[in-house]
Amino acid sequence: MGLFDKFKSIFSNNKSEKKELDLYANGLEKTREQFVSKLSILNHKYTKVNDIYFDELEEILIMADIGVNTVMDFIDRLKTRVKKEKIEDTKDLMEVIVDEMFIIYVNNSVIVNKINKSKDGPTVVLFVGVNGVGKTTTIGKIANKLKNEGNKVLLVAGDTFRAGAIEQLKEWGDRVDCEVVSKLEKDPASVVYDGIEKAKNEHYDYVLIDTAGRLQNKINLMNELEKINKVIGKVMPDAPHETLLVIDATTGQNGISQAKSFKDITNITGIVLTKLDGTAKGGIVLAIKESVDIPVKFVGLGEQKEDLRVFDIEKYIYGLFKDMEDLENGN
Repeated sequence: MGLFDKFKSIFSNNKSEKKELDLYANGLEKTREQFVSKLSILNHKYTKVNDIYFDELEEILIMADIGVNTVMDFIDRLKTRVKKEKIEDTKDLMEVIVDEMFIIYVNNSVIVNKINKSKDGPTVVLFVGVNGVGKTTTIGKIANKLKNEGNKVLLVAGDTFRAGAIEQLKEWGDRVDCEVVSKLEKDPASVVYDGIEKAKNEHYDYVLIDTAGRLQNKINLMNELEKINKVIGKVMPDAPHETLLVIDATTGQNGISQAKSFKDITNITGIVLTKLDGTAKGGIVLAIKESVDIPVKFVGLGEQKEDLRVFDIEKYIYGLFKDMEDLENGN
């Protein structure tokens, strides 16, 4: 059984899984066109595995924005397996490359890609991220997903600084039929307090909180998030249950810098990568996980509100390497 026959056999028995596979394949098309075509050229250039092959493979992986440190570790792991398993043909190395990508992401840990649901009362999810990454849109799309699953969802306009932020969240509230809590005053903690009280009293399942994204002044942002977290903790001692960092995948390595900065400021439990379909550097998924050791929980694979999906590492790898069937067949 070939490498991708194995992938297909995992998902092909379920129509919804097949649809999901297609979404990943389409969403990663730009990355795959660059990545797989270069890999194909490399494998036609070299039929035997050697140091020059590894040098050029390293460059291809770095260009896919997988990250220098991740790539160096990855290449070392490949070399170890090549020596141990006595691999000589570059075509035989393809399956090892895919296998090691999965291993390097999982990193001997249990990957939880779903929202950590509260057992008692509403689940509070705080969204952070710099301006322009699609934070408010992400909240709207996740609200739509949760609503479609039969949940009662409340949106809280905690970004009281950016012009138009409240209006944008209200527009999403109208689109997905979710109520929005907002205030004209500048204190976001006050809005958050009102929102969580309302959610508790009116038996909401989820509270999704927007926040300002002013990373330029980390001290102010840190103080603001600390204040919001304290207010949330007073109303619900075990909340927030998730703090999701939203990153625009098209920003590449700058997104990793944002992840490191926000990790210093507050407790990030998961990452949302928007616009993954809009970049040829989809390897950022692996780079972020390796750099900050925070799992990617959602990825944006299209413009529609249904195209923000719960992240699945196996489907991601399938989408990344889908065209490798031709390589295995020598085409």
